[in-house]
Amino acid sequence: MTGTDRRLVLLRHGETEWARLGRHTSTTDVPLTERGAEQARAAGALVSSLELRDPLVVSSPRQRAHVTATLAGLVGVQQWDALAEWDYGELEGLTTPEIRRQIPHWTVWTHPCPGGETQDMVSSRADMVLGTCEATLADRDVLLVGHGHFSRALIARWIELPVSEGRRVTLAPAGLTVLSYEHGFRTIVTHNVTPEVGTE
Repeated sequence: MTGTDRRLVLLRHGETEWARLGRHTSTTDVPLTERGAEQARAAGALVSSLELRDPLVVSSPRQRAHVTATLAGLVGVQQWDALAEWDYGELEGLTTPEIRRQIPHWTVWTHPCPGGETQDMVSSRADMVLGTCEATLADRDVLLVGHGHFSRALIARWIELPVSEGRRVTLAPAGLTVLSYEHGFRTIVTHNVTPEVGTE
């Protein structure tokens, strides 16, 4: 496999109640909403349309991620702690407006998470994940089922930008991004493709 035949696919989990409300969710194991489950099932068709080659499918251990993988019809799913969401520490469960009452202008991309992961820690973890995936991409495609902020960190590091530049991309619930190569350079092929589900 060479060039654009080698694909690393990122799939964010479907909607949760905390995600819908904008509450930062890392270690808290919240379930999918009914809409999230519908998004996960619909995401299966998006993945199928990619016609991945013998994909290695790996999920975060959080139920919102591995249940998304199951509902999407993915098979042979392995779980990997390294795909867990950015650890927000003391900010877990809070919304950005709530955090900004304590820390003006706060974002995960520009400010610390007290008691949680630093940008350097997330960057090191993302680089380890990508390095492991690249070794596998020599033989097969890889599909990672994970979370919003950490997936955006992976995208930033894939194109050799600092983790903080994950702020430049968004990833909706059940959003799918395809990463690959062109002329030996890491590229973003498609980004934040979302499945069609019924309106709320």
